[in-house]
Amino acid sequence: MSGITLVQPCGMNWEPQRRDMSRIANIMPPIGLCSLAAWVERHGHRARIQDFYAYPGEESRFLESLPSERPDFVGFSVTTSSFPDAVRLARMVKAVPGIRTIFGGVHVSSLAERLMQDYPEIDLAVAGEGEEALREILDKDGRPPFGTGGIFYRADGKISSSGTAGRIRDLDCLPFPDYGKLAGFPGHYKMPLFSYPHAPATIAVTSRGCTYACSYCDRSVFGRSYRYHSSEYLIEWFRFLHNHFGIRHLNLYDDNLTNHRPRVLAFCESLARSGLRLSFNCASRAELLDRELLRALKRAGCWMISLGIESGDWEILRRHRNQPADLETMRERIGLIREEGIRVKGLFMIGLPGETEASLARTRAYILSLPLDDFNLTKFTPFPGAPCYPDLEQDGEFREDWALANCLNTLFVPRGLTAERLDDMFKDIYRSYYRRWRVLAGYIPMIWQSPDSWRRFIGNLGSFLELCRDYRGS
Repeated sequence: MSGITLVQPCGMNWEPQRRDMSRIANIMPPIGLCSLAAWVERHGHRARIQDFYAYPGEESRFLESLPSERPDFVGFSVTTSSFPDAVRLARMVKAVPGIRTIFGGVHVSSLAERLMQDYPEIDLAVAGEGEEALREILDKDGRPPFGTGGIFYRADGKISSSGTAGRIRDLDCLPFPDYGKLAGFPGHYKMPLFSYPHAPATIAVTSRGCTYACSYCDRSVFGRSYRYHSSEYLIEWFRFLHNHFGIRHLNLYDDNLTNHRPRVLAFCESLARSGLRLSFNCASRAELLDRELLRALKRAGCWMISLGIESGDWEILRRHRNQPADLETMRERIGLIREEGIRVKGLFMIGLPGETEASLARTRAYILSLPLDDFNLTKFTPFPGAPCYPDLEQDGEFREDWALANCLNTLFVPRGLTAERLDDMFKDIYRSYYRRWRVLAGYIPMIWQSPDSWRRFIGNLGSFLELCRDYRGS
Protein backbone atom coordinates (compact mmCIF):
# COMPACT_ATOMS: atom_id res chain seq x y z
CA MET A 1 0.00 0.00 0.00
CA SER A 2 1.35 3.41 -1.01
CA GLY A 3 0.40 6.88 0.17
CA ILE A 4 -0.01 9.94 -2.03
CA THR A 5 -0.74 13.59 -1.38
CA LEU A 6 -2.50 15.13 -4.37
CA VAL A 7 -1.76 18.82 -4.81
CA GLN A 8 -3.50 21.60 -6.70
CA PRO A 9 -0.93 24.40 -7.05
CA CYS A 10 -1.97 28.01 -6.71
CA GLY A 11 -0.37 29.48 -9.82
CA MET A 12 -0.93 32.96 -11.27
CA ASN A 13 -4.68 33.58 -11.32
CA TRP A 14 -4.88 37.25 -12.21
CA GLU A 15 -2.89 39.98 -13.92
CA PRO A 16 0.54 41.11 -12.64
CA GLN A 17 0.45 44.16 -10.37
CA ARG A 18 -3.29 43.79 -9.88
CA ARG A 19 -5.13 42.35 -6.93
CA ASP A 20 -6.07 38.70 -7.38
CA MET A 21 -9.89 38.64 -7.49
CA SER A 22 -10.19 34.97 -8.35
CA ARG A 23 -10.77 33.70 -4.83
CA ILE A 24 -13.43 36.33 -4.20
CA ALA A 25 -15.37 35.58 -7.38
CA ASN A 26 -14.88 31.84 -7.73
CA ILE A 27 -13.25 28.94 -5.85
CA MET A 28 -14.27 25.68 -7.48
CA PRO A 29 -13.22 22.33 -6.02
CA PRO A 30 -10.48 20.34 -7.84
CA ILE A 31 -12.86 17.59 -8.87
CA GLY A 32 -10.17 15.73 -10.81
CA LEU A 33 -8.12 15.27 -7.64
CA CYS A 34 -11.25 14.21 -5.75
CA SER A 35 -11.85 11.54 -8.39
CA LEU A 36 -8.27 10.29 -8.29
CA ALA A 37 -8.29 10.16 -4.49
CA ALA A 38 -11.43 8.04 -4.48
CA TRP A 39 -10.03 5.76 -7.18
CA VAL A 40 -6.66 4.98 -5.54
CA GLU A 41 -8.29 4.43 -2.15
CA ARG A 42 -10.68 1.94 -3.73
CA HIS A 43 -7.54 0.06 -4.82
CA GLY A 44 -6.03 -0.05 -1.36
CA HIS A 45 -3.84 3.06 -1.25
CA ARG A 46 -3.95 6.16 0.94
CA ALA A 47 -4.71 9.60 -0.45
CA ARG A 48 -5.11 13.13 0.81
CA ILE A 49 -5.61 16.42 -1.04
CA GLN A 50 -3.84 19.75 -0.56
CA ASP A 51 -5.56 22.57 -2.44
CA PHE A 52 -3.32 25.63 -2.55
CA TYR A 53 -5.70 27.50 -4.83
CA ALA A 54 -8.33 27.45 -2.08
CA TYR A 55 -5.80 27.85 0.74
CA PRO A 56 -2.74 29.71 -0.62
CA GLY A 57 -1.45 30.49 2.88
CA GLU A 58 -0.91 26.84 3.88
CA GLU A 59 2.30 26.23 1.98
CA SER A 60 4.63 26.44 4.99
CA ARG A 61 2.47 24.17 7.13
CA PHE A 62 2.26 21.63 4.31
CA LEU A 63 6.03 21.55 3.79
CA GLU A 64 6.70 21.33 7.52
CA SER A 65 4.36 18.32 7.80
CA LEU A 66 6.05 16.27 5.07
CA PRO A 67 8.88 14.78 7.20
CA SER A 68 6.37 13.37 9.69
CA GLU A 69 3.61 12.39 7.27
CA ARG A 70 6.09 11.16 4.65
CA PRO A 71 3.81 10.17 1.78
CA ASP A 72 5.44 7.92 -0.80
CA PHE A 73 4.41 10.31 -3.55
CA VAL A 74 3.27 13.88 -4.01
CA GLY A 75 1.19 14.25 -7.16
CA PHE A 76 0.64 17.60 -8.88
CA SER A 77 -2.29 18.22 -11.22
CA VAL A 78 -1.24 21.15 -13.39
CA THR A 79 -2.61 23.54 -15.94
CA THR A 80 -0.25 25.58 -18.08
CA SER A 81 -0.42 28.58 -15.74
CA SER A 82 0.06 26.54 -12.56
CA PHE A 83 2.94 24.43 -13.86
CA PRO A 84 5.79 26.80 -12.80
CA ASP A 85 4.33 26.99 -9.29
CA ALA A 86 4.11 23.20 -9.15
CA VAL A 87 7.78 22.89 -10.14
CA ARG A 88 8.73 25.32 -7.37
CA LEU A 89 6.79 23.25 -4.83
CA ALA A 90 8.17 19.98 -6.16
CA ARG A 91 11.71 21.25 -5.67
CA MET A 92 10.97 21.79 -1.98
CA VAL A 93 9.09 18.49 -1.64
CA LYS A 94 12.06 16.55 -3.00
CA ALA A 95 14.25 17.99 -0.25
CA VAL A 96 12.52 15.43 1.99
CA PRO A 97 14.24 12.07 1.39
CA GLY A 98 12.15 9.25 -0.01
CA ILE A 99 9.30 11.30 -1.52
CA ARG A 100 8.83 11.09 -5.28
CA THR A 101 6.86 13.46 -7.45
CA ILE A 102 4.23 12.69 -10.09
CA PHE A 103 2.97 15.33 -12.52
CA GLY A 104 -0.28 15.07 -14.46
CA GLY A 105 -2.97 17.25 -15.97
CA VAL A 106 -3.56 18.96 -19.26
CA HIS A 107 -0.18 20.72 -19.52
CA VAL A 108 1.70 17.48 -18.86
CA SER A 109 -0.47 15.57 -21.33
CA SER A 110 0.66 18.01 -24.04
CA LEU A 111 4.38 18.13 -23.24
CA ALA A 112 5.23 15.17 -21.02
CA GLU A 113 8.57 14.13 -22.53
CA ARG A 114 9.80 17.71 -22.92
CA LEU A 115 8.90 18.50 -19.31
CA MET A 116 10.64 15.39 -18.01
CA GLN A 117 13.79 16.38 -19.91
CA ASP A 118 13.78 19.99 -18.73
CA TYR A 119 12.62 19.61 -15.13
CA PRO A 120 14.47 17.10 -12.91
CA GLU A 121 11.93 17.88 -10.17
CA ILE A 122 9.52 15.52 -11.99
CA ASP A 123 10.11 11.85 -11.19
CA LEU A 124 7.13 10.48 -13.11
CA ALA A 125 4.56 12.04 -15.43
CA VAL A 126 1.11 10.87 -16.49
CA ALA A 127 -0.23 11.92 -19.89
CA GLY A 128 -3.93 11.46 -20.58
CA GLU A 129 -6.53 10.05 -18.21
CA GLY A 130 -4.91 9.44 -14.87
CA GLU A 131 -6.83 6.72 -13.05
CA GLU A 132 -5.26 3.51 -14.35
CA ALA A 133 -1.78 4.99 -14.73
CA LEU A 134 -1.75 6.36 -11.19
CA ARG A 135 -3.07 3.09 -9.78
CA GLU A 136 -0.26 1.13 -11.42
CA ILE A 137 2.39 3.59 -10.26
CA LEU A 138 1.19 3.17 -6.68
CA ASP A 139 0.77 -0.60 -7.02
CA LYS A 140 4.39 -0.91 -8.19
CA ASP A 141 5.75 1.73 -5.84
CA GLY A 142 6.86 3.72 -8.86
CA ARG A 143 9.12 1.00 -10.26
CA PRO A 144 8.98 0.24 -14.00
CA PRO A 145 8.19 -1.52 -16.23
CA PHE A 146 4.60 -0.33 -16.49
CA GLY A 147 1.88 -2.01 -18.49
CA THR A 148 -0.51 0.93 -18.49
CA GLY A 149 -0.01 3.52 -21.21
CA GLY A 150 0.62 7.19 -20.53
CA ILE A 151 3.40 6.87 -17.92
CA PHE A 152 6.71 8.70 -18.44
CA TYR A 153 9.63 7.79 -16.18
CA ARG A 154 13.41 7.96 -15.85
CA ALA A 155 15.40 4.81 -16.54
CA ASP A 156 19.12 4.34 -17.33
CA GLY A 157 19.63 8.06 -17.62
CA LYS A 158 16.96 8.66 -20.22
CA ILE A 159 13.21 9.36 -20.46
CA SER A 160 11.07 6.31 -21.21
CA SER A 161 7.35 5.88 -21.82
CA SER A 162 4.88 3.05 -21.31
CA GLY A 163 3.11 3.93 -24.55
CA THR A 164 -0.07 5.74 -25.49
CA ALA A 165 -2.63 6.22 -22.72
CA GLY A 166 -5.89 4.38 -22.98
CA ARG A 167 -9.33 5.65 -22.02
CA ILE A 168 -11.89 4.32 -19.57
CA ARG A 169 -14.88 3.22 -21.62
CA ASP A 170 -17.39 2.73 -18.82
CA LEU A 171 -17.31 5.82 -16.61
CA ASP A 172 -19.82 4.23 -14.25
CA CYS A 173 -17.01 1.98 -12.98
CA LEU A 174 -15.51 5.01 -11.23
CA PRO A 175 -16.31 5.82 -7.59
CA PHE A 176 -17.90 9.16 -6.79
CA PRO A 177 -15.32 11.93 -6.35
CA ASP A 178 -14.30 12.20 -2.69
CA TYR A 179 -15.28 15.82 -1.97
CA GLY A 180 -14.87 15.07 1.74
CA LYS A 181 -11.08 15.22 1.36
CA LEU A 182 -11.31 18.97 0.67
CA ALA A 183 -10.83 21.06 3.78
CA GLY A 184 -13.83 23.27 4.39
CA PHE A 185 -16.06 21.64 1.78
CA PRO A 186 -18.61 22.78 0.77
CA GLY A 187 -18.68 26.15 2.53
CA HIS A 188 -15.19 27.32 1.59
CA TYR A 189 -15.74 26.59 -2.11
CA LYS A 190 -17.69 29.20 -4.08
CA MET A 191 -19.28 29.14 -7.50
CA PRO A 192 -18.96 32.22 -9.78
CA LEU A 193 -20.99 35.16 -8.49
CA PHE A 194 -24.59 35.34 -9.69
CA SER A 195 -24.31 31.95 -11.39
CA TYR A 196 -26.40 29.94 -8.93
CA PRO A 197 -29.70 30.42 -7.06
CA HIS A 198 -28.91 28.59 -3.81
CA ALA A 199 -25.93 27.59 -1.69
CA PRO A 200 -24.18 25.36 -0.98
CA ALA A 201 -23.26 24.66 -4.59
CA THR A 202 -20.54 22.60 -6.21
CA ILE A 203 -19.43 21.14 -9.53
CA ALA A 204 -19.85 17.74 -11.13
CA VAL A 205 -18.63 16.41 -14.47
CA THR A 206 -21.01 13.97 -16.15
CA SER A 207 -19.00 13.21 -19.31
CA ARG A 208 -15.50 13.26 -20.75
CA GLY A 209 -14.37 14.67 -24.06
CA CYS A 210 -15.76 16.78 -26.87
CA THR A 211 -16.40 15.77 -30.47
CA TYR A 212 -15.64 19.23 -31.86
CA ALA A 213 -12.21 20.47 -32.94
CA CYS A 214 -11.96 24.17 -32.15
CA SER A 215 -8.47 25.46 -32.86
CA TYR A 216 -7.97 27.06 -29.44
CA CYS A 217 -8.97 24.09 -27.25
CA ASP A 218 -6.43 21.67 -25.79
CA ARG A 219 -7.79 18.14 -26.23
CA SER A 220 -4.64 16.30 -25.17
CA VAL A 221 -6.29 14.50 -22.23
CA PHE A 222 -9.57 13.20 -23.67
CA GLY A 223 -9.08 13.78 -27.40
CA ARG A 224 -12.29 13.94 -29.44
CA SER A 225 -13.86 10.92 -27.76
CA TYR A 226 -17.13 11.36 -25.90
CA ARG A 227 -18.10 9.15 -22.98
CA TYR A 228 -20.63 9.77 -20.25
CA HIS A 229 -22.11 8.47 -17.02
CA SER A 230 -25.51 6.80 -17.06
CA SER A 231 -28.54 8.61 -15.69
CA GLU A 232 -28.76 6.07 -12.86
CA TYR A 233 -25.18 6.77 -11.79
CA LEU A 234 -25.74 10.54 -11.89
CA ILE A 235 -28.92 10.47 -9.82
CA GLU A 236 -27.20 8.35 -7.16
CA TRP A 237 -24.19 10.69 -7.18
CA PHE A 238 -26.31 13.84 -6.89
CA ARG A 239 -28.42 12.29 -4.14
CA PHE A 240 -25.21 11.55 -2.24
CA LEU A 241 -24.09 15.19 -2.57
CA HIS A 242 -27.47 16.44 -1.42
CA ASN A 243 -27.78 14.06 1.54
CA HIS A 244 -24.18 14.26 2.81
CA PHE A 245 -23.26 17.87 2.08
CA GLY A 246 -26.60 19.62 1.64
CA ILE A 247 -25.78 20.58 -1.96
CA ARG A 248 -28.62 22.52 -3.59
CA HIS A 249 -27.09 23.56 -6.91
CA LEU A 250 -24.66 21.93 -9.34
CA ASN A 251 -22.47 23.41 -12.01
CA LEU A 252 -22.28 20.56 -14.52
CA TYR A 253 -18.78 21.30 -15.74
CA ASP A 254 -18.87 19.22 -18.92
CA ASP A 255 -17.39 20.68 -22.08
CA ASN A 256 -20.83 20.28 -23.62
CA LEU A 257 -23.64 18.64 -21.67
CA THR A 258 -25.91 18.45 -24.72
CA ASN A 259 -23.47 16.71 -27.07
CA HIS A 260 -25.60 13.53 -27.22
CA ARG A 261 -29.29 14.38 -27.42
CA PRO A 262 -30.86 11.03 -26.36
CA ARG A 263 -28.53 10.90 -23.38
CA VAL A 264 -29.35 14.39 -22.11
CA LEU A 265 -33.09 13.87 -22.58
CA ALA A 266 -32.93 10.65 -20.54
CA PHE A 267 -30.86 12.39 -17.88
CA CYS A 268 -33.32 15.29 -17.63
CA GLU A 269 -36.25 12.90 -17.30
CA SER A 270 -34.50 10.94 -14.54
CA LEU A 271 -33.54 14.07 -12.62
CA ALA A 272 -37.03 15.55 -12.91
CA ARG A 273 -38.54 12.33 -11.51
CA SER A 274 -35.93 11.81 -8.80
CA GLY A 275 -37.53 14.11 -6.23
CA LEU A 276 -34.20 15.89 -5.72
CA ARG A 277 -34.69 19.60 -5.32
CA LEU A 278 -31.56 20.53 -7.22
CA SER A 279 -30.89 23.21 -9.80
CA PHE A 280 -27.98 23.16 -12.20
CA ASN A 281 -26.00 25.08 -14.82
CA CYS A 282 -24.51 23.61 -17.96
CA ALA A 283 -22.66 24.52 -21.16
CA SER A 284 -23.91 23.87 -24.67
CA ARG A 285 -23.34 24.75 -28.27
CA ALA A 286 -26.20 26.89 -29.54
CA GLU A 287 -26.90 24.78 -32.64
CA LEU A 288 -27.68 21.74 -30.46
CA LEU A 289 -30.53 23.46 -28.63
CA ASP A 290 -34.20 23.53 -29.57
CA ARG A 291 -37.41 24.14 -27.69
CA GLU A 292 -38.03 20.48 -26.81
CA LEU A 293 -34.57 20.07 -25.31
CA LEU A 294 -34.75 23.39 -23.48
CA ARG A 295 -38.07 22.45 -21.91
CA ALA A 296 -36.61 19.14 -20.75
CA LEU A 297 -33.64 20.97 -19.23
CA LYS A 298 -35.94 23.46 -17.51
CA ARG A 299 -38.12 20.69 -16.02
CA ALA A 300 -35.00 19.01 -14.66
CA GLY A 301 -33.90 22.22 -12.89
CA CYS A 302 -31.61 23.99 -15.37
CA TRP A 303 -31.00 27.54 -14.13
CA MET A 304 -28.42 28.84 -16.61
CA ILE A 305 -26.81 27.75 -19.88
CA SER A 306 -23.41 29.03 -21.00
CA LEU A 307 -22.81 29.35 -24.74
CA GLY A 308 -19.30 29.50 -26.18
CA ILE A 309 -19.96 32.22 -28.76
CA GLU A 310 -16.35 33.46 -28.82
CA SER A 311 -16.58 36.19 -31.50
CA GLY A 312 -19.01 38.42 -33.35
CA ASP A 313 -17.02 38.09 -36.56
CA TRP A 314 -18.11 35.26 -38.85
CA GLU A 315 -14.66 34.83 -40.43
CA ILE A 316 -12.98 34.37 -37.05
CA LEU A 317 -15.61 31.78 -36.10
CA ARG A 318 -15.36 29.96 -39.41
CA ARG A 319 -11.59 29.71 -39.06
CA HIS A 320 -11.37 28.61 -35.45
CA ARG A 321 -14.56 26.62 -34.85
CA ASN A 322 -14.14 24.64 -38.09
CA GLN A 323 -17.72 25.07 -39.24
CA PRO A 324 -19.88 27.80 -40.78
CA ALA A 325 -20.94 30.35 -38.18
CA ASP A 326 -24.47 31.69 -38.19
CA LEU A 327 -24.56 34.63 -35.81
CA GLU A 328 -28.26 35.20 -36.36
CA THR A 329 -29.03 31.60 -35.39
CA MET A 330 -26.99 32.20 -32.25
CA ARG A 331 -29.09 35.26 -31.47
CA GLU A 332 -32.31 33.30 -32.07
CA ARG A 333 -31.22 30.49 -29.72
CA ILE A 334 -30.37 32.99 -27.00
CA GLY A 335 -33.90 34.34 -27.25
CA LEU A 336 -35.30 30.81 -27.18
CA ILE A 337 -33.39 29.94 -24.01
CA ARG A 338 -34.72 33.03 -22.26
CA GLU A 339 -38.26 32.32 -23.46
CA GLU A 340 -38.10 28.97 -21.68
CA GLY A 341 -37.16 30.68 -18.41
CA ILE A 342 -33.47 29.76 -18.38
CA ARG A 343 -30.74 32.33 -17.91
CA VAL A 344 -28.12 32.52 -20.66
CA LYS A 345 -24.46 33.45 -20.38
CA GLY A 346 -22.33 34.32 -23.39
CA LEU A 347 -18.64 33.37 -23.41
CA PHE A 348 -16.37 35.44 -25.67
CA MET A 349 -12.69 35.67 -26.55
CA ILE A 350 -10.61 38.33 -28.25
CA GLY A 351 -7.16 38.19 -29.80
CA LEU A 352 -7.42 34.96 -31.80
CA PRO A 353 -5.15 34.55 -34.83
CA GLY A 354 -6.67 36.60 -37.64
CA GLU A 355 -8.20 39.19 -35.29
CA THR A 356 -8.28 42.72 -36.72
CA GLU A 357 -9.59 46.12 -35.75
CA ALA A 358 -12.69 45.37 -37.80
CA SER A 359 -13.34 41.99 -36.15
CA LEU A 360 -12.84 43.49 -32.68
CA ALA A 361 -15.43 46.15 -33.49
CA ARG A 362 -17.86 43.52 -34.77
CA THR A 363 -17.44 41.46 -31.60
CA ARG A 364 -18.01 44.49 -29.38
CA ALA A 365 -21.15 45.47 -31.29
CA TYR A 366 -22.46 41.90 -31.30
CA ILE A 367 -22.00 41.46 -27.56
CA LEU A 368 -23.84 44.69 -26.84
CA SER A 369 -26.69 43.70 -29.18
CA LEU A 370 -27.48 40.36 -27.52
CA PRO A 371 -30.11 39.88 -24.78
CA LEU A 372 -27.69 38.06 -22.47
CA ASP A 373 -28.24 37.64 -18.75
CA ASP A 374 -24.51 37.37 -18.10
CA PHE A 375 -21.29 37.34 -20.07
CA ASN A 376 -17.60 36.58 -19.77
CA LEU A 377 -14.74 37.84 -21.90
CA THR A 378 -11.24 36.36 -22.00
CA LYS A 379 -8.06 36.97 -23.94
CA PHE A 380 -6.98 34.23 -26.32
CA THR A 381 -4.36 32.15 -24.53
CA PRO A 382 -2.26 29.69 -26.55
CA PHE A 383 -2.11 26.28 -24.85
CA PRO A 384 0.48 23.74 -26.00
CA GLY A 385 -2.07 21.05 -26.86
CA ALA A 386 -4.31 23.29 -28.97
CA PRO A 387 -4.32 22.72 -32.76
CA CYS A 388 -3.40 26.35 -33.47
CA TYR A 389 -0.32 26.30 -31.21
CA PRO A 390 2.38 25.20 -33.71
CA ASP A 391 1.56 27.91 -36.27
CA LEU A 392 1.10 30.95 -34.03
CA GLU A 393 4.18 32.80 -35.19
CA GLN A 394 2.78 32.88 -38.73
CA ASP A 395 -0.11 35.02 -37.49
CA GLY A 396 1.51 37.37 -35.00
CA GLU A 397 3.84 37.69 -32.04
CA PHE A 398 3.77 35.01 -29.36
CA ARG A 399 5.41 35.30 -25.95
CA GLU A 400 5.47 31.87 -24.29
CA ASP A 401 5.12 32.57 -20.57
CA TRP A 402 3.36 29.64 -18.93
CA ALA A 403 2.81 31.37 -15.59
CA LEU A 404 0.67 34.04 -17.32
CA ALA A 405 -1.36 31.60 -19.44
CA ASN A 406 -4.62 32.18 -17.54
CA CYS A 407 -6.79 33.87 -20.23
CA LEU A 408 -6.38 37.30 -18.61
CA ASN A 409 -2.94 38.21 -19.96
CA THR A 410 -1.99 39.00 -23.56
CA LEU A 411 0.57 36.44 -24.72
CA PHE A 412 -0.31 36.43 -28.42
CA VAL A 413 -0.73 39.60 -30.51
CA PRO A 414 -2.28 39.14 -33.98
CA ARG A 415 -0.47 40.84 -36.84
CA GLY A 416 -1.65 44.44 -37.22
CA LEU A 417 -2.64 44.86 -33.56
CA THR A 418 -0.75 45.64 -30.35
CA ALA A 419 -0.98 44.24 -26.85
CA GLU A 420 -2.02 47.69 -25.63
CA ARG A 421 -4.87 47.80 -28.14
CA LEU A 422 -6.15 44.37 -27.10
CA ASP A 423 -5.98 45.37 -23.45
CA ASP A 424 -7.87 48.61 -24.14
CA MET A 425 -10.59 46.79 -26.09
CA PHE A 426 -10.89 44.14 -23.38
CA LYS A 427 -11.59 46.80 -20.78
CA ASP A 428 -13.79 48.85 -23.10
CA ILE A 429 -16.07 45.88 -23.76
CA TYR A 430 -16.44 45.19 -20.05
CA ARG A 431 -17.11 48.86 -19.28
CA SER A 432 -19.61 49.19 -22.12
CA TYR A 433 -21.46 46.01 -21.14
CA TYR A 434 -21.87 46.83 -17.45
CA ARG A 435 -22.64 50.53 -17.87
CA ARG A 436 -26.01 49.78 -19.45
CA TRP A 437 -29.12 50.23 -17.32
CA ARG A 438 -30.70 47.00 -18.60
CA VAL A 439 -27.73 44.96 -17.43
CA LEU A 440 -27.52 46.65 -14.04
CA ALA A 441 -31.27 46.33 -13.50
CA GLY A 442 -30.96 42.60 -14.21
CA TYR A 443 -29.01 42.17 -10.98
CA ILE A 444 -31.85 43.55 -8.84
CA PRO A 445 -33.88 40.29 -9.03
CA MET A 446 -30.75 38.46 -7.95
CA ILE A 447 -31.48 39.78 -4.43
CA TRP A 448 -34.04 36.99 -4.13
CA GLN A 449 -32.93 34.77 -7.03
CA SER A 450 -29.30 34.44 -5.85
CA PRO A 451 -29.15 35.89 -2.32
CA ASP A 452 -25.84 34.21 -1.43
CA SER A 453 -24.17 35.96 -4.38
CA TRP A 454 -25.39 39.33 -3.15
CA ARG A 455 -24.08 38.61 0.35
CA ARG A 456 -20.68 37.75 -1.08
CA PHE A 457 -20.70 40.81 -3.35
CA ILE A 458 -21.58 43.21 -0.54
CA GLY A 459 -19.05 41.58 1.78
CA ASN A 460 -16.29 42.26 -0.77
CA LEU A 461 -17.65 45.54 -2.10
CA GLY A 462 -14.40 47.42 -1.53
CA SER A 463 -12.45 45.00 -3.71
CA PHE A 464 -14.99 45.18 -6.53
CA LEU A 465 -15.06 48.98 -6.44
CA GLU A 466 -11.27 49.00 -6.64
CA LEU A 467 -11.43 46.78 -9.72
CA CYS A 468 -14.04 49.06 -11.30
CA ARG A 469 -11.87 52.11 -10.69
CA ASP A 470 -8.93 50.33 -12.26
CA TYR A 471 -10.88 49.48 -15.40
CA ARG A 472 -12.48 52.94 -15.60
CA GLY A 473 -9.16 54.68 -15.27
CA SER A 474 -7.22 52.57 -17.76
